[in-house]
Amino acid sequence: MITLLTLAVRFAAVGLLGMVIDFIITWFLKEKIDIEKFVANTIGFIIAVCNNYILNRIWTFNSKNPNVIEQFYHFATVSIIGLLLNTVFLYILHEKFNMKFYSSKFLAILMTFGWNFLANLLYTFGNV
Repeated sequence: MITLLTLAVRFAAVGLLGMVIDFIITWFLKEKIDIEKFVANTIGFIIAVCNNYILNRIWTFNSKNPNVIEQFYHFATVSIIGLLLNTVFLYILHEKFNMKFYSSKFLAILMTFGWNFLANLLYTFGNV
């Protein structure tokens, strides 16, 4: 049986890859295509979520749930709530505390990690 710590480490590794994908997409859209920073942030986040669902389903939680669409809906719901938390944290850090955008984005991701892990563990993949 896989331990909670192993699940958290795997979830964090997938999240780290997702963060890289998110940062690259956000940077490209914001800096090269000149899309508004919060829109670029949302697009980067969505692409990372799709990647993270696949990797978390297969590797982190080893899900055998045949209801892939329903499970993705749960994952997306958790991720949308995570996106809202992420955006609020990003806004507060960047706009209110005048932190640099990408530093704020990094901290917002870290602040959202706990919600994402626990909600996916308990709700999406039900591995408790």
